Amino acid sequence: MQSIAGDKTSTTCQKTERRYDLDWIRIFGMLIIFFYHCGRFFNLEDWHVKNNTLSPGISIILSVLEIWMMPLFFMISAMSSYYSLTKRSPKQYILERFKRLIVPFIFGTFVIIVPVQVYIERASHGHFEGSFIDFYPHYFDGLYALGGNFAWMGLHLWYLEFLFMFSMLTLPLFVVAIKKKSSFLVIHAVSVFRKPGSIFLLAIPLILMEIFVGQYRDSIGLQAFGGWSLLTYLVFFITGYFVSLDAGFKDTIEKHRVSATLLAFGITVMLILNYLYNIGSIDKYEDVLTAAASWCWLLVIFGFGSRLLSFDHSILKYANEAVLPFYILHQTVIVIFGFWIMDWELGVASKYLLLSLSSFVTIMLVYEFLIRRINVTRVLFGMK
Repeated sequence: MQSIAGDKTSTTCQKTERRYDLDWIRIFGMLIIFFYHCGRFFNLEDWHVKNNTLSPGISIILSVLEIWMMPLFFMISAMSSYYSLTKRSPKQYILERFKRLIVPFIFGTFVIIVPVQVYIERASHGHFEGSFIDFYPHYFDGLYALGGNFAWMGLHLWYLEFLFMFSMLTLPLFVVAIKKKSSFLVIHAVSVFRKPGSIFLLAIPLILMEIFVGQYRDSIGLQAFGGWSLLTYLVFFITGYFVSLDAGFKDTIEKHRVSATLLAFGITVMLILNYLYNIGSIDKYEDVLTAAASWCWLLVIFGFGSRLLSFDHSILKYANEAVLPFYILHQTVIVIFGFWIMDWELGVASKYLLLSLSSFVTIMLVYEFLIRRINVTRVLFGMK
């Protein structure tokens, strides 16, 4: 399996069966991120570039996607960490993560990928006049978050930066967990959460973290990265690793897919009603409900994925390898096309279709002819 960063499925001494379902889920998740960022051009919140007509309906759809979208990738990345550490030493793991995450992050943040987005944001908001070449020296004027231009967090590439940090921070814990996976404590913990209904209890750490960080939304609880705080993402990451320790979790999650679907839909409907009507009784528990809904949606995705997507296909290897370059490219291409069509007199639906199709085709052409076939660009985009 692979995370968005492109880690390969490994094999242990007892040959590990490849999880094709996770490969498919990863590709599906990347497409959702792509369509999500196309939607950011139309929703009610500010973004790098905005359409001349905005859509409240798209805002609701995007808020629902935020419930599970990036948590899904931190879960998959943690699962990849488990398989990677079963065949690599900690030193090899660190080197691999650096190549897959930090090299493309540095390249994207300093060269074209992110600077172009900042330039278009400044131009579309009336804060800069001139070409990108004129703007580029000013890209390093001050920090983006403080009103300057230099996007040290990499804008959409923040995921690569913080995934690397999480990987380093949790490395000692993960190494010990692999060594102790046959210990009584780990076996007992696994057996508890594999009992009927108990898999839902893994939402408790997420809920507790959201309650905690909810008190500090201006600092450690800041929801500036895909709708969640970084500390909550860390909990998703650790949880993803835990459910990788025992192969039986796959069957357990699959068995709970229907009940998880009912819960996920029910809680999400309550959250949508609160979004529309600001219901006081729900509003007080919004963080708790969102965390619970997120875990349920993750169980739905992994459960039905396990049931329906555990097969290989000729397109799978190609698509898997393309995911990380696609991720690095996608938002910049969307922003460029958005800047081009922002003032066109077209309906939202027609313009969304035009934006998504033109961006997707361009990304795949750039990937196929300028990245995939050239060793230098393969390395810069985190590929082998």
